[in-house]
Amino acid sequence: MRATHSKKVGTGSNKRPEKLNVHIRNSWRTNLQLIRSIGNMIGYKKSLSEWQCLSEVKMGRGSPIPPMLRRKIVEQYQKGVSQRKIAKSLKLSSSTVHNIIQRFRESGTISVRKGQGRKTILNARDLRALRRHCITYRNATVMEITTWNKRDEHLLKKRNVPQEESLEDSDADSDFKGNATSDNAVVQLSAVQAARKLLSSDRNPPIDDLIKCGILPILVKCLERDDNPSLQFEAAWALTNIASGTSAQTQAVVKSNAVPLFLRLLQSPHQNVCEQAVWALGNIIGDGPQCRDYVISLGVVKPLLSFINPSIPITFLRNVTWVIVNLCRNKDPPPPMETVQEILPALCVLIYHTDINILVDTVWALSYLTDGGNEQIQMVIDSGVVPFLVPLLSHQEVKVQTAALRAVGNIVTGTDEQTQVVLNCDVLSHFANLLTHPKEKINKEAVWFLSNITAGNQQQVQAVIDAGLIPMIIHQLAKGDFGTQKEAAWAISNLTISGRKDQVEYLVQQNVIPPFCNLLSVKDSQVVQVVLDGLKNILIMAGEEASTIAEIIEECGGLEKIENLQQHENEDIYKLAFEIIDQYFSGDDIDEDPTLIPEATQGGTFNFDPSSNLQTKEFKF
Repeated sequence: MRATHSKKVGTGSNKRPEKLNVHIRNSWRTNLQLIRSIGNMIGYKKSLSEWQCLSEVKMGRGSPIPPMLRRKIVEQYQKGVSQRKIAKSLKLSSSTVHNIIQRFRESGTISVRKGQGRKTILNARDLRALRRHCITYRNATVMEITTWNKRDEHLLKKRNVPQEESLEDSDADSDFKGNATSDNAVVQLSAVQAARKLLSSDRNPPIDDLIKCGILPILVKCLERDDNPSLQFEAAWALTNIASGTSAQTQAVVKSNAVPLFLRLLQSPHQNVCEQAVWALGNIIGDGPQCRDYVISLGVVKPLLSFINPSIPITFLRNVTWVIVNLCRNKDPPPPMETVQEILPALCVLIYHTDINILVDTVWALSYLTDGGNEQIQMVIDSGVVPFLVPLLSHQEVKVQTAALRAVGNIVTGTDEQTQVVLNCDVLSHFANLLTHPKEKINKEAVWFLSNITAGNQQQVQAVIDAGLIPMIIHQLAKGDFGTQKEAAWAISNLTISGRKDQVEYLVQQNVIPPFCNLLSVKDSQVVQVVLDGLKNILIMAGEEASTIAEIIEECGGLEKIENLQQHENEDIYKLAFEIIDQYFSGDDIDEDPTLIPEATQGGTFNFDPSSNLQTKEFKF
């Protein structure tokens, strides 16, 4: 999937003194050496407020915290008190409280353990591996894949007729065997037709009962009767409906050795027999990859594709296209590469068809093929179909749009080069309408697509910016359904990793931080971690303007949410939350400004009144 880049830059400060005693982060920066002269202040945080200064002067910052005080910290934590409030009430630094609570959570003890340090920072290789895992996981689990499962699409595959007689009036169960094997062609046809009518019932067809009474061998034998095409047709129809049932019922048809005979019927001179055989094979192929590969191994592809010609009736071509979809379905394992190579030229022809059902099935077939890994994606690209696929994103039929969006979305999960093929087809020009589509599912998949573009190289990130889509992604981040918000969070976080400094700056200028921070309170741990990663990346990228970003995070309520996440049950989340607060909201990494050093009074205390020398900078990385 996408490679990622780690960025390491320093932090700066642009603090506002009027909030001196509200947050640790907003208190005055002091001269470390000057404060150390007051007492044993080793490791003292430069942004502690005045009352914290005095408290730690009395205790001695480097000295061990008394066991009684440790127990009190843990007791308050267990009552649900936030770490920041605990630190404030006990007049301790937030990092001290965090370390004690972390020891308690990890080991159940409040004693000090040697050698316990800060979380190791991942290198670029680790980040790339993690990113590939995350994108693969999302593609496999987050997106609800629209499938053409044969049991979900029973109306397409089970052929029904109005009941001319009730089940109670039919004596097919008692007389079927004798009549179906009769030498009288009329009696035999009538018996098979009666069985077919039972199996065509809309409500609870007695498939299992008929299987138990021995119907399968009789129906399969009827498929061999080239001298009686009507009998072949009725038997094929009955077997089609049995194969439309459960997987066990489909397997029963396969084990009765019906598949070779269905393949033979593809050569029948009678079109209705051919079409019914295609229908039956579609149900069997749709049962799963094992049945699919079995039918492929018997040579179904070439005779099936031979039906794609101008003279074929539209209903027949719809069935053929539907069977092609089932051949492309399932990626565990995917269809054989040779089969994909055979099918792709046919799909390149069918994508021009004006019939909506055929077009939808064709595009879904392409979406299944592009969901099988980079090798299959490349085969689809090499077929030359992508330039004809992209315009379908603006098709008037939502069904076509949905399928096309999934297909191109699968392609951009591939390499940067494969992604660029789609971008070169002016794909982004369609997304303003897709992001404002009345159907939420379209919005979600559109943002999912863009999240894989922002995970690409910097030129691809810039293409999204130039298309004016960032404000629309942020709108979905703020106002969309949760599923869409989740994809938008990925899109934003990916940009903070892949983008240049000026691209991330543009993102912040579009006011992304408030809606981004709002997602920190959701229950989905993956979303929370994605947002925290994105915020940390923005802070790192901001360099000397990190304090300005920190102020934005605080003003929109993000800081309080991050502080609460220090009690999150997910270890990665609470450690990341602590790191963000420790690095950007406690003042450790802030360059000292001599103009902001508090003045000593005659009494030996410090004057913490706001300084008129502090100037507010305009936000710009």
